[in-house]
Amino acid sequence: MSHFDKRAQSWDNGDIRVNGASVIAKAIEKKITLTKEMKIIDFGVGTGLLGFEIAKSVKKVYGVDTSVKMLEKLKEKNSNTLNIKAIHQDILEEPLKDTYDGLVSSMTLHHIKELKSFFSTIYKNLNTEGFLAIADLEKEDGTFHSDNSGVYHFGFDKEELCKIVKECGFKNIYFENINTINKPQKDFGVFLLTATK
Repeated sequence: MSHFDKRAQSWDNGDIRVNGASVIAKAIEKKITLTKEMKIIDFGVGTGLLGFEIAKSVKKVYGVDTSVKMLEKLKEKNSNTLNIKAIHQDILEEPLKDTYDGLVSSMTLHHIKELKSFFSTIYKNLNTEGFLAIADLEKEDGTFHSDNSGVYHFGFDKEELCKIVKECGFKNIYFENINTINKPQKDFGVFLLTATK
């Protein structure tokens, strides 16, 4: 059972994740004009904390995750009015066949080992002028997680990440701090990176 499968049941408990997803959704909507014609991927959808917020403004959200238990939790939350299509797939191993108008992602990128492979794969799945909106941790010292198994990056350096995104073909790249997560040991910055194909 994966680390995320074990934590799925209690994932939505507590304020940090729920409030964090709400802040990220608002930041995305400030930068990107979402419309009712759009089909959006939520990469690392988890239980849908970000995806359900985005679903209010678009035609359809396709939630991609490798954790079966997280997707089960998401399906419990689906309704007739807010429904995310769950896709259990490692899209780096088995890329999606369709194209989409955008990709959103919350706190998932630091779990992706090969960043160039990820951004190149996603580039192919986006329509012309399609967008990226990825939120994650700014560079940190490895103390954000109490257990770093499955964590490949201790946050991200702005210059390094933007360079990779640009090398994979994206343009209009923008990186800004949108939130601070206060933990007992210290505060951690959260950024939103947006770009277009």
